[in-house]
Amino acid sequence: MWASFPHDPRVPELAGLRASDADRDRIQQVVNDAYADGRLDRGEYDERSAAVLGARTLGELPPLVADLVAAVPPTSPARPGTATSALELATPAQLQRRAEEKWRSDRWEAISAFATTTVICWAIWSFFMFGGFPWPLFPTGALLLNLVRVSLSREQVVAEEVRRLERKQAKAIARAREREQPGE
Repeated sequence: MWASFPHDPRVPELAGLRASDADRDRIQQVVNDAYADGRLDRGEYDERSAAVLGARTLGELPPLVADLVAAVPPTSPARPGTATSALELATPAQLQRRAEEKWRSDRWEAISAFATTTVICWAIWSFFMFGGFPWPLFPTGALLLNLVRVSLSREQVVAEEVRRLERKQAKAIARAREREQPGE
């Protein structure tokens, strides 16, 4: 799971970096899955979800799921000539998991966009124009189509992401080899 982060939040040197929405979404997905699996009760789920939303730095994220994911030691950040990145060391199964996590993230974003926009548009329509032309059907319909597209294209999205990660991995390995053999 940690390999899907651009910067591993478990690495002490990176713990102070600001967490992005995508970072919080990855952790929230772990919490969602644990709740769905019955590993968290509703109170724990609500508490952790609130903590995920309130997290400001990368270092705040790992403790929220420490008892939900396997403990694997973090890799040090890649430094020219010294350490390798998590991507360079990723196995095909890890690349597949990262691609599946991307699809889950895309699906969650589509669900969030659909729900939020639908509620806002229909609320505006009902407050200002109730009985008039139902214009919120257009954005709602477009976002619903996007949600269906994302939900039904799992295999395609995962396959494309695996290919993208493999290309990125190949480039990272090539750069590492160049660092090891300067001047050749």
